[in-house]
Parts: sequence; C-alpha cells; structure tokens
Amino acid sequence: MIRVGFLYSRLRVEEKLLLKELESRPDVEVARINDGNRYFDIAQLPVDVDVVLERSISHSRGLYVSRMFEAHGVPVVNPSAVAEKCGDKYITSQILENLGIPTPRVLMAFDSDTALQATDAMGYPCVLKPVVGSWGRLLARVDSHEMAEAVIEHKASLGVNHKVFYVQEYINKPGRDIRAFVIGDEVIGAIYRSSENWITNTARGGVASNCPLTPKLEQICRQTARAMGGGLLAVDLFETEDSFTVNEVNHTMEFRNSIETTSVNIPARMVDYIIEQAENGIAEKRAQQDAWQASGAALSSVQRPFQTLR
Repeated sequence: MIRVGFLYSRLRVEEKLLLKELESRPDVEVARINDGNRYFDIAQLPVDVDVVLERSISHSRGLYVSRMFEAHGVPVVNPSAVAEKCGDKYITSQILENLGIPTPRVLMAFDSDTALQATDAMGYPCVLKPVVGSWGRLLARVDSHEMAEAVIEHKASLGVNHKVFYVQEYINKPGRDIRAFVIGDEVIGAIYRSSENWITNTARGGVASNCPLTPKLEQICRQTARAMGGGLLAVDLFETEDSFTVNEVNHTMEFRNSIETTSVNIPARMVDYIIEQAENGIAEKRAQQDAWQASGAALSSVQRPFQTLR
C-alpha cells in the first residue's frame, strides 16, 4: 500500500478529479493535508506518507510545507526546487534566458522611477506582472508612458511585494496562446487558449481547443521542463513567426478544460507519475537500509577478531 499525502488549500475541480483518481487505485491510501487548518512542527514529519502531491493555491504555503516533508526524506511532486523555479516569474525567465530557450525579454526594477524608465526602454506596449501570481491577476498591458506611470504608481501603493517590477516584452499573439502539459519527459497534450482579450487564461474566459503536437512544440516543451527540474508541469507559450517563445511554467497546473479537449485522461496520467515517484522513493529507502545493514555487518565482522585477541 502506497500512502499519498494530498496537500491542498481548497478542493477545486482539479483537486476533486485527482482525489477521485487516487482513491480509485486499490493500492493507494490518501492522507488529506490542508495547508491552512493546522500548524507544523519542523522537528517532526507532518504526516507519515510515501509521497506528497502539492496542490496548494498559495505559492508560499506549498513551498514551505513541501520543504518540511523533503527535510524528513519524503519526496514531493513537484519538488520544492521546481516550485521555486516555476512560482517566481523572474527565476523562470532567468533560467530560460541563461539556457537560450526562447522567452520574451524582461527588465527588472525595484523603484517607481526606474520601473518607468524600464517601460520606456522596453517600448510600448509592454506588460507589467507581479513576480508571483497566477490566473492572469494584476497583469497590466501598458500602451504609453502616461499609462505606465499610473499603473506603476498604483502597484507601488499596494505594498512592498508589489515594488518588485517585472516588465515583460509584449508579444503580439494571434488571439491565442498555447498551454502544453508535460509529465516527466513526455508532452502528453496541448491546448490553444483563445480570447478576444489579450489575456487568454481559461480562468479569465479564454476558450480551449485542441492544439496538435508537433516535433518543434514538443522539443521546446521538453527543454523547458528539464530546465525547471521536471515533474508535472504546464508550459505556456506564444507562437512566433517561425517557432515558439515560452511565457511561463506552472507547477500546480489546472486542467479542467483540457481533458475532453485533448482526449487525454490528465488526472490518471498525473497519478501514474505520482505512484512511480513514490515507488522510486520506497526503493531508494530500502537500498539505503540494506547498505546500512551491510556496513554494520562488515563492521561487526572486523571487530570480532580484535575482541578475541583481548
């Protein structure tokens, strides 16, 4: 029996689908772990499980609780290192830039005046985003110096977390973008997200349709997933004239509108991967225990002759 810890904030459609799939497996026992209704003692393993599936809505909650389980030797899907890379847009962009994976240009600023200089340097239109966040919240496309000034002033008034200014190149997409789902090293499907609005997230009204997988699309998605550390990932891309550019990578991907669209049972594929990671973790622990026992037996056999001589 494999014990799966299910870390969540709220049971949305995706979490319910994943729980249904997990609980349908005869060799799986699920331990539900709500990230907000309990405290955690860092000196103790929070719950005795073989693997944790992290589905927290809060990036910081998911990151810290994942680290606690990892500190006690329990694998997490996705690992905290992957969540850290995907959950912060600056880190994602920096990794992609360093590896030469196509991604929109980004300028960073930490003061209102220099943020305005950055938008001027980027050129208009450009996009202002919070470095942490999802669902297209608090995104702003600014079309002029005056509009940028107003948006930056508003962001600065929201508090210290909004005084990190992430200025991204605006990509003139054809009324749609692409979300591709990667499990391990396999691209299992992709959707177009279409909207008359420049924000195409399905959470903001974007309409999903199937996106055929091509060798070029699969290649950039695999490269991106490897760069982030792999796992259960959604890669968001824009189409360019001859290829693609990676916008963001999501480590707690939503997929409710993509199952029928892609004809892929996404929660089942995710659960298969989770069980595989749990089995790998169990096998690794057994190998470590065997190694410790073997080293203990070897040490004991070495000590016996000395005990006889005494």
